[in-house]
Amino acid sequence: MDEQRLRELLKQVAAGEVDCEAALAQLRALPFEDLGFAKVDHHRALRTGFPEVIFCPGKTAEQVREIVAAMRVRATVILATHADTEVYQAVRAVAPQATYHEAARLVQVGEPEPARPTCGAVLVVSAGTSDIPVAEEARVTAAAAGCPVQSLYDVGVAGLHRLLAHREMLEQAAVIVVVAGMEGALPSVVGGLVSAPVIAVPTSVGYGASFGGITALLGMLNSCASGVVVVNIDNGFGAGYFAALLAKHWRTEV
Repeated sequence: MDEQRLRELLKQVAAGEVDCEAALAQLRALPFEDLGFAKVDHHRALRTGFPEVIFCPGKTAEQVREIVAAMRVRATVILATHADTEVYQAVRAVAPQATYHEAARLVQVGEPEPARPTCGAVLVVSAGTSDIPVAEEARVTAAAAGCPVQSLYDVGVAGLHRLLAHREMLEQAAVIVVVAGMEGALPSVVGGLVSAPVIAVPTSVGYGASFGGITALLGMLNSCASGVVVVNIDNGFGAGYFAALLAKHWRTEV
């Protein structure tokens, strides 16, 4: 149950539209619901502003379906990350309106509330086309969290003019997520061009000496540009979530 729904419930109790027992039944599952194989944290949206997110690897499609069924009673938006089509079909059995973002490997149930006027815009940038799946995970996550999001793909350092052609877009963003594999140089370049915080996401894209993304990760951790922070390899969700947190606390300077 998110903050808005809780406020509505309390108003209904105060107005006499819902009796105490009915309200108690809705609140009984807080802070979590024990499904046996999972303890679903219904209280997370109240604490953090966004519901618990389902990480699908290691779970069966049926387990993901049951978690979604428990969450959708109270959550406005549900995300299931690193999901395949089998998981998507299972989720549709309990949430027919679910959407599968194939490139991001992400299942979404529900839509976020409209972005607040004070929420800044998130820009997701990818170095190459091969980095787009991770970039899309970041983009969909930030959008699901209620932020305006734009994307700028395939503008890596091998052709720097492609990035520089979009200077205005870079300068207008409140937060920038930069996704890159290979040597992971793009976040440093972007960080040297803008005043906005940059969230660097190393990907496992690259040849043998990329070591599954470790080379990009170490390169980003050693960025010479200030204002660059780094998340784990292929963690588009973590980058998108953190970008949304920053964007929601963003204010235009007077």
